[in-house]
Amino acid sequence: MEIVVYLVPIILISLTIHEYSHGMMAHLLGDDTAKNQGRLTFNPLKHLDPMGVVFFLIMHVGWAKPVPVDPRNLKDAHRDMLFIAAAGPASNLTLALVLAFILSLMSPWGPVEQMSSVQYHAINFLGLGIYCNVGLVVLNMLPVFPLDGSSVLKGLVPRRVALKLDGLDKYCGIALLVAVLLDNFAGTRILGTILGLPIEFMVKFITQEIFPVK
Repeated sequence: MEIVVYLVPIILISLTIHEYSHGMMAHLLGDDTAKNQGRLTFNPLKHLDPMGVVFFLIMHVGWAKPVPVDPRNLKDAHRDMLFIAAAGPASNLTLALVLAFILSLMSPWGPVEQMSSVQYHAINFLGLGIYCNVGLVVLNMLPVFPLDGSSVLKGLVPRRVALKLDGLDKYCGIALLVAVLLDNFAGTRILGTILGLPIEFMVKFITQEIFPVK
């Protein structure tokens, strides 16, 4: 129950910042679709996808309501969609670094046995926030539709190659969903194996092992 109390605000804050960053980058590049639809906001209710939050709590993989982007408003859609897609994971990495810095200031508090209740919960909240945001970075940068890494990859390759990748999107989406379901109901650990080591390395690196992943 305690971890759920931590997770709910962490998920709301992390996904809100993620989606806001997509919308802000699109705005900076000339597309005001998200702004005009009221999505350029830090109000989590505007970005909340109830099913995505449920999946996050149960299966540890979730999503928010995607920010709308109209490529026709961009000067160079092929290039600009890369920056818009990358803005989300970049915001989560920034948030993880900020939380890690705050956690480092708390590290002199000493052993758990000597901490007050407030200190104990603060450190656990910050640590889980770091872990979740690093997880969002690693997951979203997988080059698989509908994740942000798919759009980043398409922006890095020639347009003709990107068009061919577009044709594979629906199959990639189905494969990702199947992997999530198999991991949670058949114990296959497909995503866990792919994501585990990068997440563990990044968490230990940015926290200097203040909050090591067990």
